[in-house]
Amino acid sequence: MLPADVPLRHLGPSVLLLLQLLLPSASAFFPNIWSLLAAPGSITHQDLTEEAALNVTLHLFLEQPPPGRPPLRLEDFLGRTLLADDLFAAYFGPGSPSRRFRAALGEVSRANAAQDFLPTSKNDPDLHFDAERLGQGRTRLVEALRETVAAAKALDYTLARQRLGAALHALQDFYSHSNWVELGRQQPHPHLLWPRQELRSLAQAGDPTCSDCEELSCPGNLLGFTLLTSGYFGTRPSKPPGKCSHGGHFDQSSSQPPRGGINKDSTSPGFSPHHMLHLQAAKLALLASIQAFNLLRSRLGDRGFSRLLDITPASSLSFVLDTTGSMGEEINAAKIQARHIVEQRRGTPMEPTQYVLVPFHDPGFGPVFTTSDPDSFWQQLNEMHALGGGDEPEMCLSALELALLHTPPLSDIFVFTDASPKDAFLTNRVESLTQERRCRVTFLVTEDPSRAQGRARREVLSPLRFEPYEAVALASGGEVIFTEDQYIQDVAAIVGDSIADLVTLPLEPRVVVAERPLVFRVDGLLQKVTVRIHGEVSSFWIRNPAGVSQGQEEGEGPLGHTHRFGRFWMVRVNDPPQSGTWEIQVTAKGTPRVRVQAQTSLDFLFHFGIPMEDGPHPGLYPLTQPVAGLQTQMLVEVTGLGSRGGPGGPLPHFSHVVLRGVPQGAELGQVPLEPRGPPERGLLAASLPPTLLSTSGPFSLELVGQDGVGRGLHRAAPQPCAVVPVLLELSGPPGFLAPGTTAPLSLRIASFSGPQDLHLRTSAKPSFALTSNLSRVHLEQNESAWGRLWLEVPDTAASDSVVMVTVTAKNGEASTMPPTHAFLRLLVQAPALQDQLPAPAYSTDPVLNTSRPAFHFFTSVTQGGAGGGLVGNPWWTTFGVMLLLLGLGPW
Repeated sequence: MLPADVPLRHLGPSVLLLLQLLLPSASAFFPNIWSLLAAPGSITHQDLTEEAALNVTLHLFLEQPPPGRPPLRLEDFLGRTLLADDLFAAYFGPGSPSRRFRAALGEVSRANAAQDFLPTSKNDPDLHFDAERLGQGRTRLVEALRETVAAAKALDYTLARQRLGAALHALQDFYSHSNWVELGRQQPHPHLLWPRQELRSLAQAGDPTCSDCEELSCPGNLLGFTLLTSGYFGTRPSKPPGKCSHGGHFDQSSSQPPRGGINKDSTSPGFSPHHMLHLQAAKLALLASIQAFNLLRSRLGDRGFSRLLDITPASSLSFVLDTTGSMGEEINAAKIQARHIVEQRRGTPMEPTQYVLVPFHDPGFGPVFTTSDPDSFWQQLNEMHALGGGDEPEMCLSALELALLHTPPLSDIFVFTDASPKDAFLTNRVESLTQERRCRVTFLVTEDPSRAQGRARREVLSPLRFEPYEAVALASGGEVIFTEDQYIQDVAAIVGDSIADLVTLPLEPRVVVAERPLVFRVDGLLQKVTVRIHGEVSSFWIRNPAGVSQGQEEGEGPLGHTHRFGRFWMVRVNDPPQSGTWEIQVTAKGTPRVRVQAQTSLDFLFHFGIPMEDGPHPGLYPLTQPVAGLQTQMLVEVTGLGSRGGPGGPLPHFSHVVLRGVPQGAELGQVPLEPRGPPERGLLAASLPPTLLSTSGPFSLELVGQDGVGRGLHRAAPQPCAVVPVLLELSGPPGFLAPGTTAPLSLRIASFSGPQDLHLRTSAKPSFALTSNLSRVHLEQNESAWGRLWLEVPDTAASDSVVMVTVTAKNGEASTMPPTHAFLRLLVQAPALQDQLPAPAYSTDPVLNTSRPAFHFFTSVTQGGAGGGLVGNPWWTTFGVMLLLLGLGPW
């Protein structure tokens, strides 16, 4: 808690609303929640970033009343924890999932934390306001914010979140690494986000700034002056005589006179010589982060800002369509489903946020069509017709890769085709991209042997020709559904079901075994349970926990309604489904497929990371997939805890994760989960076992626990994971790609599990010229190699177009290890457009700005991020309420 003699001044003269400003009794500008193991009680970059976003989201909700629902009331959020789940339930309605919003905040937070770990950023003083490079740091900060706006306006929200994370990291570091707090400042710097305002009163090269301090804690080492300075870190650049160091155990410069340092990153004197000012620095960093979010909201508008942070419970709608001459029925089915979704969800919280359409045929694919306007999407789709033809193999995976590049994470993609892929060589890359994007792919494949017109067929068709689709569906958590023309419109109805945030319920066993029922469990938080069976089925039955059964007869039964469309069966179970253990028995020719899905707001997100404990900023370095031989942590974030029945109700508790091999489902082990932060956040951590990190096959995650009254809960991750053999780090230059230029890229490859003989392949989408100085590399255990790539951007490159660079590392031809992929997203923008970005749209004076009403915020921070902040323990005791006006900058 801050001392009572730390007042907070108003940030502007126009005061419209009172809000309590509160912070829990924790006290870092370390990267993320993992950092708290090194410095307990600190406030992290993750805390600051996600809490600022929650505050601005609350204000957006207060200022934009929800359609068809009563407006939110500020008093309902005072004196309680501010949670993303509660915000969504209050604004969009009970049970509205906040999963995408929390995932988007996770992207921003991980990009923020990565600034302390990536080799291209961790030692750059301009990116951390170190070494008195305050003007250069402000320039880079504003550039990153401009890039955020440009990427968002180009609809590349993944890239926008990455640049936003980098910008917020620098902004927050200013208050921890400079002496702004020590100068007695009690509000954010008035010109840091306003590039046309000069930074004044800066210490010059010859000005001594610090005295010598031989202790860990250095409260009085700054010389008595009023100039703004920051500490030097390490040897790049070296510290001049008389200048301050960053400080801490890992700062080489702090052992050179004057010793000590001035950073306020944490509460630990071993890391932060000015640890006693940590809370004051955190307070100002949080307020400055709120300012930055509001600048973005002003520049993007409420709709664009909501897209940036995925402030919606809705999914996107993404179609990949085969447009060859035999596809008339399939295209009509896609049109019917799209029209139904558009009409049914228009103006509701579940209206898709983005529409993506990619056609393909023989021999081409694309272009991609992306819009947020349902009428534009429908018009584009309605203009598509089945034309032409050719041999059966088509460029399906190339079109799917293009769709993945433009589809938001955590989305469903639907592929309509009647042909196998001509570009099967892309299978592994597309598999990895689905997992990197966390997108689920469903293939609707029409195979009608009686059809003789429309598509020319090869005389010999391999029975394995659809295996690439099966591999991509398995890797993405989707499925391949074979049907016929006459049923495609009915089967395509799963499109509308699938974008309603369904979870897939684990089956035991995973595949149908003769004369053995499949078992799945239903809990009280599930609804709209659907059983889908696909194959040459002769009979099946479903039995609920009470012993009531229903067979394959079509129509209404005691458990629900059964539909049959050729080889595809669907049973919609009546709501509410009985809790407990259900059984399915299937008799069929071959191996039928069974999938059980349900709607629920209780779900989870997860990501992996490597503990970084031997540097100045301990934390968790984020990974897309675990790396063989590396100690790897898994962080789990449970969403929808508000579905427990209201504030104060007992919380669900998850105790462990079950790891299973894919696809057979053999148990690989159980890993206990440890809570991180307050229980209402639902943040859990687990250490992956070394035995798992030595395997090469895919594995799935199942979260196991109990609800608030002790009944079992079971949730499965929507996609399997895989341990990759090597670590690939691919990074590009700061800023944008300009047409007619060559961009240098940096590549690092590291092995931690033994000798590796690797072949490297590079590619760019679109097909820009890409060269590399590294094509093969041999690595021993714990060895790394560095490479350079050069991407040539042609003069004709379209502005606002996204470029994806892919590097693939594969062991020798005889190896069974899967390849490792690294993906890098870059944005092309013409210099003229870059120059236009700073043009002011309103007053450059934050006090005089009147283009928006005054903003008012909770400033509560809790360890762990996007779930929420505790409104209960005040930062200070003299100011229980505050009036706040945030001005807007010109960039």
